[in-house]
Amino acid sequence: MLYLLDPDNPNAPFPPVEQAETEPDGLLAVGGDLSPERLLNAYRHGIFPWFSDDQPILWWSPNPRTVLYPEQLKISRSLAKTLRNKPFRISFNHCFSDVIRACAEPRPESPGTWITEDMIQAYIRLHQLGHAHSIEVWFEGKLVGGLYGVAIGQVFFGESMFSRAADASKIALVSLCQSLEERRFRMIDCQVYSSHLISLGAVEISRAQFCEQLNRWCT
Repeated sequence: MLYLLDPDNPNAPFPPVEQAETEPDGLLAVGGDLSPERLLNAYRHGIFPWFSDDQPILWWSPNPRTVLYPEQLKISRSLAKTLRNKPFRISFNHCFSDVIRACAEPRPESPGTWITEDMIQAYIRLHQLGHAHSIEVWFEGKLVGGLYGVAIGQVFFGESMFSRAADASKIALVSLCQSLEERRFRMIDCQVYSSHLISLGAVEISRAQFCEQLNRWCT
């Protein structure tokens, strides 16, 4: 049975992630709110929100977990050529709200979105508090790609990325990894498997291993 979170107590603990469902994989709890306190507590324990407009707030901790260690990023020859040519300009935290709203736009392969207006406002609030960050990719003065996520300790919890030009989201990820390496971050949480992320160097690890690494690096 799923754990029901009290919306009036944002500091209430989550249940142990080992209690998450196996089908659907990782579903752990329902309800609560998207307050900064609850979101940060969730991330520290390997949990994240993911739901649609017609659903209550759903909290997940899948097993296995997809992660990317910044120093293990794989850059293809074509991407390396683009990086050398430097057609894009990169900025950090310049227009967080524009990035998250771009990530929320429907895509050809996915006409809906899990980045609801409530989610957008919650992460804008996290950004205002200094916890959520964005990377922007510009071409000829236009925002053509980017990503956003949450930073705690030495871990960056990636949430979503978008691209309006070839390789723009990959350029954002490369810039993120370079910045995280400089700041001695140890891991990027990519949440769930995708062949795109695996091609860029992401790997799957067990939920137990992921949570053990959070205990060391997410302080």
